[in-house]
Amino acid sequence: MRTFAIRVRDGVMELNYSEDSNRPPFRKFMITYNPKFSIGDNLENIKAALTGLPIDAAIIENSLDYEFSDTVIGINHQKIDIGLAIANMMNIPVVNLHHVKEVGLKKVVAEKEAYLKWHLDYYGEYAGKRNYGQEAMLTIGNGYFGLRGAYVESHADKDNYPGMYVAGVFNQLTTKINDRDVVNEDLVNLPNAQYLSFGVDHQQPFTIKKADIQDIYRSLDLKTGTLTTTLHIQLATGHIIQVRATKAANMNQWHRYAIKYELKPINFSGSVQIYSGIDGSVINGNVERYQDFDQHHIDVIGMAAHDDQISMTGQTKTSHVQFVINAKLSSKDYDTKKLISTTTEEKQIEQSLSINVEPGQEYEFEKNVTVFTSDDPNANLDVDAQNELNDASFEDTLSDSEKFWKNVWQHSDIEIENDLTSQKLTRVNIFHMLVTSAALASGKLDTSVGARGLHGEAYRGHIFWDVTFDLPFYAIHYPAIAKQCLIYRYNRIGEARKYAASENKQGAMYPWQSGMYGDEQSQFVHLNPVSGQWDPDNSRLQRHVSISVAYDVINYVHITGDQAFMNDYGLEMLLSICKFWVSMTTYDKDADRYDIHHVMGPDEFHEEYPNSNDHGLTNNAYTNIMVSWLFDQVATLVGNADPDVLKAASEKAEFDQQLLDQMNDIAHKLRLDINEEGIIGQFTGYFNLSKLNFDSYRKKYGDISRIDRLLKGEGNSPDAYQVAKQADTLMAYYVLPFDEVQKVINRLGYTLPANFFTSNLRFYLDRTTHGSTLSRIVYSVLDEIDGNMDQSWQLFSTALFSDYYDIQGGTTAEGIHLGVMGATLQIETKYYGGVRFDTDQVTINPHLPSTWSKISFKQTYQGINYQFVIGHHRLDVTADADTHVNIAGKAYSLTKNKMTTVAYK
Repeated sequence: MRTFAIRVRDGVMELNYSEDSNRPPFRKFMITYNPKFSIGDNLENIKAALTGLPIDAAIIENSLDYEFSDTVIGINHQKIDIGLAIANMMNIPVVNLHHVKEVGLKKVVAEKEAYLKWHLDYYGEYAGKRNYGQEAMLTIGNGYFGLRGAYVESHADKDNYPGMYVAGVFNQLTTKINDRDVVNEDLVNLPNAQYLSFGVDHQQPFTIKKADIQDIYRSLDLKTGTLTTTLHIQLATGHIIQVRATKAANMNQWHRYAIKYELKPINFSGSVQIYSGIDGSVINGNVERYQDFDQHHIDVIGMAAHDDQISMTGQTKTSHVQFVINAKLSSKDYDTKKLISTTTEEKQIEQSLSINVEPGQEYEFEKNVTVFTSDDPNANLDVDAQNELNDASFEDTLSDSEKFWKNVWQHSDIEIENDLTSQKLTRVNIFHMLVTSAALASGKLDTSVGARGLHGEAYRGHIFWDVTFDLPFYAIHYPAIAKQCLIYRYNRIGEARKYAASENKQGAMYPWQSGMYGDEQSQFVHLNPVSGQWDPDNSRLQRHVSISVAYDVINYVHITGDQAFMNDYGLEMLLSICKFWVSMTTYDKDADRYDIHHVMGPDEFHEEYPNSNDHGLTNNAYTNIMVSWLFDQVATLVGNADPDVLKAASEKAEFDQQLLDQMNDIAHKLRLDINEEGIIGQFTGYFNLSKLNFDSYRKKYGDISRIDRLLKGEGNSPDAYQVAKQADTLMAYYVLPFDEVQKVINRLGYTLPANFFTSNLRFYLDRTTHGSTLSRIVYSVLDEIDGNMDQSWQLFSTALFSDYYDIQGGTTAEGIHLGVMGATLQIETKYYGGVRFDTDQVTINPHLPSTWSKISFKQTYQGINYQFVIGHHRLDVTADADTHVNIAGKAYSLTKNKMTTVAYK
């Protein structure tokens, strides 16, 4: 085993490299720690010194002794978990020399590798958006609620935000901005019931303060769904105490969560007080740029206490969603009913009790919380909340969490060999996909998955087209969740029809931002944080969201074979959406072409033409290609539909043969703007826009990902330039199989040169700033299609890291990016693993990154369960039914439950 050992002393890091499991001969390196540089920059010097040397593991020779980590060191008057840092930087396990001597290097490395693949850990206390971002990444939940991973001792302030959100609970408030009444609908931050803290000898309750905290370690165990936070505290009075809080969301009884709170006095005897509360004074304060708006969304109606239980009732201000939150404080060692006293202040209720403690002894309490709202089916709120609380315990919640996640990892895991970091972050993404959605599988919640999960308040919790990036994972592994996401849209088809009519269109036009009711929640103004000004916001013109809804319906039914959904809901939705797009077209008789005006594509930098009084653009390429594809798909569905089903759906959608004939004509005659080199214009007139000097702006601003804000801050506009926030023109090649897009372009009467795809890809990559996290996802796939695996991998890995490293400089603080998380899973299996469901027969054409030795996963397609183990030259595939697959262009027959091995390369 190739290793390097590291010893830190006197501001110097001494490295000893060995090719023989930390045995001589050694190559020695001495690196001086520079206090002027960040910890990360200093550690980069380790990586630089060892460049070119193969390394399997690192060994820390003089780490500090902690129960939560064995790789913490002290350097330059501060402590860092150098093991976590090096593991992230060099993608290797880092172990402790003492443990190596005890049980051997091979075993210790294997144990640390296994740990790193299943845990998301943070060491140290962080402030501001960085800590907000870690709270988002450490959120637990069950699809009914999301509970941010804040310290239980914290209240909302500039460094901490203990938010809790229940799926589908929105509220609208009106604020006057620039003499305009602006209505915003927000996913509501409900009262904070995770609050727990302590005090010593009846002094003030402990709060999160840097001066009092010696160490903080937070660990999210992905195997069990539990978040454990360990604090080593030394109060100003000299009292030293260790506090550990373990949180779990109940994944079966999804109205419950539980916290185990353990205290261990280190150097004192005396009294310790335990405080537990529900804080109803909370507001929606997670997103700084929203602070000019009214964010007070709830009214607390009542508070009550009985024995060891407290309760808070209230409702949202305008949507009038009632809620009941109950909490119980108990202990296996104390009869808390006899010890607890309860106090109330305005919108806050708090329990407290006092116990005598001795040094070195551990004291354990648990807090169980139940949450109900009037959105719950058949909810008798007070009774249901009380009964649920009576049955709740930390042990039961932990057991249900462990069972749920064990099942997830048995059936939905993606195993990656030879890449620790990709493995960990892949599991993090699967975890948050289900934190956001699990309860939707019940069919009892009338909601979908928001673009930022249940993890924060960005985008106000709304549902966007991001569902398209998430739905394949759900459809393959959890079809009931995917179905509910579509039922959410079906239940709001009436609003979509009203929205179309309000714009003098027909059919169903779904909103760009959707919340509680399905009406348009996009704003007319948006705060530019660069200029501090309120800029016009025309993002509602992204009518392609309706195409995404239609695509999701078709894709869901294709993957699952759920024809009943298509008959009962899907066909009506598709006909209604097609009717809308027919009404969006105008016919140019002279050219015998159809145009679509007043739209925006996925590239949100372009909202209108320069110096135009009209909003929107004409003939966005992505939109037109997808409309043509959709019309062709729906015509086929109509031709194959059961006559009675078609009649019922057509009557509801007010759809007739004349519309079908129009669809066919439009599908052949939509206009694209293609130049002489075969570059597809993003929209009509795109090639007339000015080119931007990107190097100049990078030199001036550094990060230009949101160059739209920079340009507007200078009094300029991105509308005038060939610059893109994210993939737009080539987006269809991400959504559809390559041949399907070519079929559409040919049907429209266009011929492209042989190298058109490479030329288009280079053209638009050169003009894209990746201002959206989804941009790297799409271009990673496009590069893989074009055979550029190095760039595909670079874009993919940056997307995979995007929330973990918060690469957009604070946006993860406001919630994770669920679309990216779902899409990375698709890239791993569909593009790198090469398993595609484009036809009724599974096709497998692997294209693994060079750093991965193998990828393994299970998927369900059209009722057949498959298991894949894919390497660089051979693969194993097993199905639970006799079926056929195509591997690297060759047909193979699979026998039920018998593994087939193929050397494909």
